[in-house]
Amino acid sequence: MAHDGSMTIPTRMLYIAAGAAVLVSVLAWAVEWSGMAYVCPYCRVQRTGIGVLGLLTLFARPGGLIVPWLSYTAGGFAFVVAAMQHFNGWKRISAGDFSFNAQWYIDPWLLSGCAMLILVAQLMLVQAACRRGLR
Repeated sequence: MAHDGSMTIPTRMLYIAAGAAVLVSVLAWAVEWSGMAYVCPYCRVQRTGIGVLGLLTLFARPGGLIVPWLSYTAGGFAFVVAAMQHFNGWKRISAGDFSFNAQWYIDPWLLSGCAMLILVAQLMLVQAACRRGLR
């Protein structure tokens, strides 16, 4: 089967990605609410942004204007916050006083980097979903 160059995303895959994003957000909030993680305003914005983008992805339709606009606004804000948190880690690296947490897998520098990757992927998914079928 030849590829026609279109950005077709099956609706089922769109819903699976959206559901996964909402699940990640809810689980991250549950970890904080349970007291297993410290309260971090950067993290709160990032996990909320991932969840909001997941919900908005459920409503992404070809030719839509409102969903992409809301997605770019919420996702852009969350990305900037994640980039600020990540850059704080780079400042510590440059100053020579960087070290990972004892539990490296919950290090803010690593998690903010992952949040940036997730947010950009979600924004690209919303853009592709709203452009599909319009030629």
